[in-house]
Amino acid sequence: MGKAQKSQADILEKLNIKKLNEMQVKAQEAIQSESDVILLSPTGTGKTLAFLLPIIEQLDQDCEEIQILILVPSRELAIQINQVIREMGTGFKTNAFYGGKSGSKDKMDLKHRPAILVGTPGRIADHMRRHTFTSEFIKTLVLDEFDKSLEVGFEKEMKDIISSLFNLEKRILTSATQGVEVPQFVRLKSPKTINFLKEGSTKLTLKSVLSPEKDKLETLAATLAHLGNKSGIVFCNFKDSIQRISDFLEEKHIPHGCFYGGMDQIDRERTLMKFRNGTHRLIIATDLAARGIDVPELNFIIHYQLPNRKEEFTHRNGRTARMNANGTAYIIQWRNEPLPDFIPYIEEEVLTDRPMPSIPDWKTIFISGGRKDKISKGDIAGICFKKGGLKPTDLGVIELKDDCAFIAVRAKKAIPLIQKLNNTHLKKRKVRVNIV
Repeated sequence: MGKAQKSQADILEKLNIKKLNEMQVKAQEAIQSESDVILLSPTGTGKTLAFLLPIIEQLDQDCEEIQILILVPSRELAIQINQVIREMGTGFKTNAFYGGKSGSKDKMDLKHRPAILVGTPGRIADHMRRHTFTSEFIKTLVLDEFDKSLEVGFEKEMKDIISSLFNLEKRILTSATQGVEVPQFVRLKSPKTINFLKEGSTKLTLKSVLSPEKDKLETLAATLAHLGNKSGIVFCNFKDSIQRISDFLEEKHIPHGCFYGGMDQIDRERTLMKFRNGTHRLIIATDLAARGIDVPELNFIIHYQLPNRKEEFTHRNGRTARMNANGTAYIIQWRNEPLPDFIPYIEEEVLTDRPMPSIPDWKTIFISGGRKDKISKGDIAGICFKKGGLKPTDLGVIELKDDCAFIAVRAKKAIPLIQKLNNTHLKKRKVRVNIV
């Protein structure tokens, strides 16, 4: 027998959400009453909660097999949705399967089947080919960011997965992109579309920064100085470009993180985590960071290189001006470089001569104990204050994982804290503490 199911009011209280927005209410009504739903809404408007609340309500507590499959185009989105479900405290088990995670970890997770499985097409298709779990009880399929997961590169895996789901009763597709064609193999039947893409009061400002040289590095540095101590993402098309920019920023002593497909998963996660906790304010990224990553509101994004397609341009810009906020997207443009047809005439930003942004006042500390050791955020804060001698203002964001934790600490307090806490006991576990 499963745990007592939590009410929606309990879940919202746990998430500290007072009430759902209009899109979430409309989406919930449609998902509860229709078998197939397409949900279109801008990035950052709360689509994840919009589809999770109604489908979790319909779970069978007595079923010990997977009932909901959520397919996503990136590892980060899989991790993010899995984390949201855990934070909801529903009492139902959830796991995330994706490339780069060890197969043995998946195997352990499947010993006690999750009710909800979140995953990338490649990893889920591989499990289905090897029959590591039954699809017989999967009644609900969610394709989150479906415009990306239904692209040609994923087509074979998506076909294989969907053709294996014989007992589907509900399909939910979400996207922040308008006018994407859904392939026949998804088997939608008269879907109800909830479209909030043209609504809302977000205001995106597009500006051009002219570079006198074809090599835009110095113009990028001048743009970052002009913007000051704000948070943003610099978008490139290639990982080689990211490496070149990263080397250049290192020379200029500008802290930053990198984010692209060729990186190890742990490094990608740490880049996002350091950005969330203020250890750095800048990420240099490919279009992988244009959607499905868990980062706070951005003040700006910079197109160091422009994407080839309007859709990716839209998704990049969607990282700023989210949820009724304003934001600015800058295009660094060589004087002789024409803009693609999908970009209208834009105003030129005249850069002011300012010093480089200051170095952030936070460092990220690793602690080798987590949820599995019955360690809570309160335990971590407590030992930092009592044994570590920190004041509340010295301790920033705490991110608790299953087997470890990461905390943001004032830079000048980081080394003394490590000296006091390394190899001491937290709860019953002896922990290692070091700088990430």
